[in-house]
Amino acid sequence: MAGEADGSPGRGFLPGQYPIEAYGDGGFRFGGMSHRGSILALPSGMRAWPVAAVADFDRAAFAAVLAEAASIELLLVGTGVDPAHLSEQLRWMFQEARIGVDSMTTPAAARTYNVLVAEKRRVAAALIAVA
Repeated sequence: MAGEADGSPGRGFLPGQYPIEAYGDGGFRFGGMSHRGSILALPSGMRAWPVAAVADFDRAAFAAVLAEAASIELLLVGTGVDPAHLSEQLRWMFQEARIGVDSMTTPAAARTYNVLVAEKRRVAAALIAVA
């Protein structure tokens, strides 16, 4: 998975749901692997996510999340080192898809994701990489 960023199965994709083992230095560790860049942690697997900042958030950025909406109860959005709110348009998009959403810093989102995965909750995370 390391270095791939297109998010398609087989390239930038690790099937299965894994806890986040580490974050920082511009990437993440999970499933015994490492990845530089942002990630989507979905019920189907871990995907490279070509988003580097909150300014990149739009419907297309979350297309993979929406594709798995039936399997997701809550989406945690890691906004990097600074907290940020999602736009009203994005909040409505997730509400229509019946996905709860909460935005917080990436470290907080990664920790919360790990707790919810351990509890076998239907959770996903969209995490911007932090230095």
